[in-house]
Amino acid sequence: MYVVFFCMSLGLLISLVVMFLASLLSKKTIMDREKNSPYECGFDPKGSGRLPFSLRFFLIAVIFLIFDVEITLLLPLACVIGITDIFSWMITGSFFLFVLLYGLYYEWSQGALEWSG
Repeated sequence: MYVVFFCMSLGLLISLVVMFLASLLSKKTIMDREKNSPYECGFDPKGSGRLPFSLRFFLIAVIFLIFDVEITLLLPLACVIGITDIFSWMITGSFFLFVLLYGLYYEWSQGALEWSG
């Protein structure tokens, strides 16, 4: 118990010392309006906040999130192949992939994956 407490305390102490030294030794630059202004996604921070936003970027981000979640849902299928019967494993995996491929085809047919136009 004391060893764990000592290791955690030592780790915290080393982290604090390194952070303190980094803040002391960091190179300070001249305060300048351009460097202090936030930069987000290519938008001009000094301009109007009500500029129109391209819906294509939003759709591509949503599609990326959907297929990113797909991967996290498909990975457990590989882990349970040894403890389930192969028929139910194949049916579940095939159905899941079919639904995702149908969604991809639908997005493609609606033109959400095309950059021109």
